[in-house]
Amino acid sequence: MSLKNSKAKGNRQEHRTMRLLEAAGYRCTRSAASLGMWDVVGVGPAGFVLCQVRSNRTPGPLERRELAEFPAPTNCQKLIHVWHDRKALPVVTEL
Repeated sequence: MSLKNSKAKGNRQEHRTMRLLEAAGYRCTRSAASLGMWDVVGVGPAGFVLCQVRSNRTPGPLERRELAEFPAPTNCQKLIHVWHDRKALPVVTEL
C-alpha cells in the first residue's frame, strides 16, 4: 500500500473513532498531520479521552509505554483503538 493510501486509511479510521466517541457524548478533535502522540482528543461531561488509532496492529512495547506514561489528569482515559479490516468496531485497549 502506498503512503498516500496509508494516510487516507488512517484518516478514515480516525474519523470512525471520532464518530464512536461522539456517540458516547464526547466532542472530539483530531491532531491531523501533527504526528503527535495522540490522534484523537475527546472532551465530555465525565472527563477527557486521549486516543491512539491504528489499523490492524497495536503499538509496539516502547510506544505503548510512552502512551501509558503520558502525563494526564485523573479524569482522562488513554485508549488505543485498533481497527481491523472489514470489522465494524475497533479493539479497544485502555492504558
